Amino acid sequence: MADEQPEGQKPVDEDALAAEWAAMAGGEDGAPVDPDLAQVDEALAGQTGRALSQDEIDSLLGFDAVQTADTGRTGIRAIINSSLVSYGRLPMLEIVFDRLVRLLSTSLRHFTSDNVEVTLDNITSIRFGEYLNSVPLPAILTVFRAVEWDNFGLLTVESNLIYSIVDVLLGGRKGTTPMRIEGRPYTTIERNLVERMVQVVLKDMKSAFEPLTPVDFTFDRLEVNPRFATIARDANAAILVRLRVDMEDRGGRIELVLPYATIEPVRELLLQMFMGEKFGRDTIWESHLATELWATEVQIDAVLDEQMMQLGDVMNFEVGQTILLNCTPDSPIELKCGGLPMLRGKMGRVGPMVAVKVEQSLMKAKREVTKA
Repeated sequence: MADEQPEGQKPVDEDALAAEWAAMAGGEDGAPVDPDLAQVDEALAGQTGRALSQDEIDSLLGFDAVQTADTGRTGIRAIINSSLVSYGRLPMLEIVFDRLVRLLSTSLRHFTSDNVEVTLDNITSIRFGEYLNSVPLPAILTVFRAVEWDNFGLLTVESNLIYSIVDVLLGGRKGTTPMRIEGRPYTTIERNLVERMVQVVLKDMKSAFEPLTPVDFTFDRLEVNPRFATIARDANAAILVRLRVDMEDRGGRIELVLPYATIEPVRELLLQMFMGEKFGRDTIWESHLATELWATEVQIDAVLDEQMMQLGDVMNFEVGQTILLNCTPDSPIELKCGGLPMLRGKMGRVGPMVAVKVEQSLMKAKREVTKA
């Protein structure tokens, strides 16, 4: 074989041979390479030219394999997700869903004829694409429409709650765990029963938002594949509300997803700290401010005449020089406040005081011209 080395001969180090040929041939521009510089470059390459490992790359990008969902993100993903709007800036939203929990507990008790307890787990902000990737399958995803807001929302029913609702509505005995058959699609009966429960949830959502704003949530369609339930772009931010439904030893979770584009028409209402808050208006403060304004003293200037003169003539004014005004004792004068003409009248005298008799309001005339 040509690759076999003769006996007693050491194998050829190809890297060392290539380095030797490079040193003999010189640098890239044909100049000989200084041995000392070569040693410095080799040392620097050993320090700064080191390739990053996969763990270091994942840590830099924020894809830490040992990171859990409860811990904060790091790296570049933390910068990307920093633009998410916290639901804490929408305080009224939490009040609405607290009201929904109370309404839903009563409605599901009548719906199932069983002891149902609904609790609010949490309200978080999430990217819509991340939520679709985190939906535990199998599940039923319901797309509903907010008619007045002209947009859509998503309601997800987990498999545990689906089988529990089916078992309760079809007369299953208490104390037994519902049978789950993995790997099969949901039957027509199961889909219809879940749809009836979704209708109850949507009706209570309408009642929960009613004190804030009238809105109708209408059922659109049922999906079992998350990709078919896409109602927003993957990068769009959304509000995720997790509700826990417990029926003694059975139950599951309902998740509501409202993209920020859906609640944008009522964003100002959701910014309220309490129901019926008026933004920027306080009647007590307004009346106090009006009272103080009426009692405020302002300076009014009575202008007899105005002339346009060159700056050079003004600079040459001397003491004792007389300036002639183009007015007579009967000429009308203007009363100005802050440089704005307010009133017009004639000058006279009342006792020892110089007075002005107001004959016209220039502010009213100005408003009439503006309207015309």
